[in-house]
Amino acid sequence: MGAIFWIKRYLQAAVPLFAILAAVEWFKGTTAREDYLSALAWALIAAGIFTYVAWRRFRNAMACAPCENIARAYQDKHAKK
Repeated sequence: MGAIFWIKRYLQAAVPLFAILAAVEWFKGTTAREDYLSALAWALIAAGIFTYVAWRRFRNAMACAPCENIARAYQDKHAKK
């Protein structure tokens, strides 16, 4: 799986997580710029950890049910070419 795949996976984790954390800050009534920057930082860190762990499992061929589904979907997508 190429770099584009992992970048997409990272963004698919970071963007919704930021939206959730920003919404929580908004519902709390704290709408300062620092609060949104904090939500952004936490989203980027959490998405980075999530993506790194998935990449490491894929790279080391560790048993992982979601990873196997991703690998199978990737192979199916590129086998049609």
